[in-house]
Amino acid sequence: MSIWIFFKLIGSLALLMYGMKSMSDSLQKMAGPQLRHVLGAMTTNRFTGMLTGMFVTAAVQSSTATTLMTVSFVNAGLLTLVQAISVIMGAHIGTTVTAWIMSLGFSFNITDFVYPAFFLGIILIYMKKRRILGDFLFGVAFLFLGLGTLKATGQDLVMNDTTGAISAFFENFNDKNFWNSLLFLLAGTVLTLCVQSSAAIMAITMTLCSTGVLSIDQGIMLVLGENIGTTITSNIVAMGANTQARRAAFAHLSINCLGVLWVLILLNPFFNMVCHIVGFDRNMAPTAPGFAIKASMVLAAFHSAFNVTNTLLLIWFVPQIEKFVCRVIKQKKQDEEEDFRLHFITSGIMKTPELSVLEAQKEIRSFSERIQRMFGMVQTLVTEKDGQQFNKLFSRIEKYEGISDNMELEIAKYLDHVSDAHLSDETKAKIRAMLREISELESIGDSCYNIARTINRKFITKEDHFNEKQYEHIHQMFTLTDSALTQMNALMGGRKEVFDVNRTFNIENEINNYRNQLKSQNIIDVNNHEYTYAVGTIYMDIINECEKLGDYVVNVVEARMGQRQKEMW
Repeated sequence: MSIWIFFKLIGSLALLMYGMKSMSDSLQKMAGPQLRHVLGAMTTNRFTGMLTGMFVTAAVQSSTATTLMTVSFVNAGLLTLVQAISVIMGAHIGTTVTAWIMSLGFSFNITDFVYPAFFLGIILIYMKKRRILGDFLFGVAFLFLGLGTLKATGQDLVMNDTTGAISAFFENFNDKNFWNSLLFLLAGTVLTLCVQSSAAIMAITMTLCSTGVLSIDQGIMLVLGENIGTTITSNIVAMGANTQARRAAFAHLSINCLGVLWVLILLNPFFNMVCHIVGFDRNMAPTAPGFAIKASMVLAAFHSAFNVTNTLLLIWFVPQIEKFVCRVIKQKKQDEEEDFRLHFITSGIMKTPELSVLEAQKEIRSFSERIQRMFGMVQTLVTEKDGQQFNKLFSRIEKYEGISDNMELEIAKYLDHVSDAHLSDETKAKIRAMLREISELESIGDSCYNIARTINRKFITKEDHFNEKQYEHIHQMFTLTDSALTQMNALMGGRKEVFDVNRTFNIENEINNYRNQLKSQNIIDVNNHEYTYAVGTIYMDIINECEKLGDYVVNVVEARMGQRQKEMW
């Protein structure tokens, strides 16, 4: 094999993989937010979940994207494990469409359509409103160009193999025994894992089989291996996710392993049935007319028959599969509140801007809830009398302040990475709003820590004590502030369309008015010697910091609701 043919081979494979990725990403962008709404809304039972996974995968042309999205949704708490398993099963059926598209490349000269697609694609890309459609056409063109080049290179490889070395190599494994079958099964698994694309390995398998270098029996073992290899990607990605997400990824692997197991037992009758449906003779010579077309079709048909049959068999055992994966992957016992760990954002689960924005929104919600817990500790701190308990609680508040700083930086870094992609104006606006949200949430954390430090300063002196009226006023201000935080978290965890923003603004007005009232009263009380000036200063520092905190809450609400709500207010 000359070096030129080798580079054509790997180059055409790279073109095919890039085309698949570009086409899939464009389809996901076109689907937009509707994609996640479909996954969330149409999974009421195992059968609708299966259909949802099937149609979404067929639409975006990537089972990996659907599976990673499903694992992400389980990680974010948007899907249950049972729903995720049924969606993953449907994705296995949806991904078979890709193999049929590839088999078209062996039916006619598919590269004839490449250059018109490139020409139309570049026109659409320069039309800003049609840019995503242009990216899609470029992806399709690259896919077909890569497929056509791969097919032509495979034929050149066979023609230039005058010594017959390549054919002889594969003929060494033609014996239909268990070990040869296992070898090609493992080869399909490892190659798919290395390339991270079952479609690319399917294209290579079709090319080798259509030229007669690889026998059809060896080809179907590679196809089965590809089905296992493609499941490992989601398991690698889910390593940094929560327990339920890891269970969903493991269920993906288990389903395909079970499928491969039963199909190996019934391989000959099952494959003979597929060949009969397609009209393929297993003893057909590679030189026979129409062999290349039939070989590619039988591989695509076997891939479809395997995934459809496996799904229809296992869909009835979803509860049992759930119990199995729960037994294998145990729930971790740890105090997650006290450890800094992003729960929903992981480095691997970021496939499209839409999905990434959803992950960040869930993380910001977690950030917001953590901040309110921090304020709850501050409320407890002000009345704590025991020195040991006081110091322990103050240390926890200090730790939470550090966590809030880290969360802001990590989420901002993630959003900055997302913003490097081609984004719609709507998604850009979302990211700008989210960056403002995390900045204001971190400021709330700073305010909580400032209040705690002020209380600590009073505790250390042991001479400056608040009277009952001051404690009552501080408690009332804390109650108002906590109400503002509760409203903020209701918005962060719900839909902004049903949120009454006026309640937040009314609470903020109450906080401002109460702060002004206490400020005036404080001057009178100090002049009447009801407490010292030093006590009055500490007291008003707490009250003023609560008022600042309320302002930050309003800023978060405005960022989430959008500019229009701010102008209305």
